[in-house]
Amino acid sequence: MSQYEKKLVRIEKMFHVPLPEMKKIIRDFHSEMDKGLRRQNSSLKMIPAYVDRPTGREKGKFIALDLGGTNFRILELELKGRGRFGRVKSEKFVLGKKYIRGEGGRLFDFIAGCLKSFLKRNKMDGAAEVKAGFTFSFPVEQTAAASGRLHGWTKGFELKGTVGKDVAGLLNDAFLRSGLNNVKVAALVNDTVATLAAGSYCDKTCDVGLILGTGTNACYAERLANIRKWRGPSLRSGEMIVNIEWGNFDRLKATPYDRLLDRECNNPREQMLEKMISGMYLGRIAYFALKGLGGCFGGIREFKTEYVSAIEADKSRNLGKTGRFLKKAGVPGSTLQDRQACKKVCEIVSLRASRIVSSCIAAVITKIDPGMKRSHTVAVDGSLYEKHPGFAGNIQKALREISNRKEARIKISLTKDGSGIGAAVVAAVTSAQ
Repeated sequence: MSQYEKKLVRIEKMFHVPLPEMKKIIRDFHSEMDKGLRRQNSSLKMIPAYVDRPTGREKGKFIALDLGGTNFRILELELKGRGRFGRVKSEKFVLGKKYIRGEGGRLFDFIAGCLKSFLKRNKMDGAAEVKAGFTFSFPVEQTAAASGRLHGWTKGFELKGTVGKDVAGLLNDAFLRSGLNNVKVAALVNDTVATLAAGSYCDKTCDVGLILGTGTNACYAERLANIRKWRGPSLRSGEMIVNIEWGNFDRLKATPYDRLLDRECNNPREQMLEKMISGMYLGRIAYFALKGLGGCFGGIREFKTEYVSAIEADKSRNLGKTGRFLKKAGVPGSTLQDRQACKKVCEIVSLRASRIVSSCIAAVITKIDPGMKRSHTVAVDGSLYEKHPGFAGNIQKALREISNRKEARIKISLTKDGSGIGAAVVAAVTSAQ
């Protein structure tokens, strides 16, 4: 055996998620979902989104504001009914450090300023009324379709004077400060809710929304009768979208490398699922696992998730691309054996992530439809699902294992720009509601 082989076997065993473990995740996930729907202590918040799925008949022009991370987007979208969209106009803005840390007002003033310029460039600044859907991809306790209190920041954001406040109200105040008296937030949505809305506008079988990118979360359509903590009025279909906030699910088997990562984060013992499967953290987990291999990896300085993706995609005989990324990571010289070990670690870490994701998808689908008798579409958005080599395929393979070949009834549909387009769709739904 080479210097790495015994250690690789040990690491692979640590990260392996066999079928019995996936089934345990499903049972535990169901338990946490049920507790969350009853407002009992649970790692899953199960937040009612105050909105139903779209019918596909909604029409009109709407603005979407999409704040999902360090990039912020504005879209103008026309809904034409029959599940059809008109041409989408969009612009992207990069948030500097001063907008993600420090005073919270600066972030919302920046968003309002960007929107003011966007409306002027697109000759909408003279409109009598502009209805905006606001996709806000951070934990919020929804209090109405267009308002919600911020639980706390994730993804490296830390903004003073915002936790516990109504984020839609903070943005409406910024609109007024910017002179945008004709603009109002018509819907406040999580990116998963927006993705589900975008998917179900075109596909009536779409009842789950999923984000797999820098962060991760999911939502689904739940019968109102099952949302025991709901005290509001009934909606048209007797269903409501529930934002699971699944990144906080904590009934998972952690490795020593997960614990090292957790200890260095500013939110220890929180967002445990997110720390095991999302793009923000996969590179760091691989970093700790590589350090555990020893050898040339003892001097490794950093390891980004983009390295994990690129190395897994390296099919060359001598793994030259892997060598170049190792050099960037602080390993100036590497042998073929080093590069093979590095690629194996990347595959181990991302395979575990995909199998955990599959378990959680199966848990949500079987919560909706215990016998999996109907067809279900999962609308998914995010770079991890879209771009990480083999990730989507590994999810399908694991679903086949879990469902005993009923996975054909689960369609996973890449819904690009779902978090943005869906915000406009939800603004249309709330206007009709």
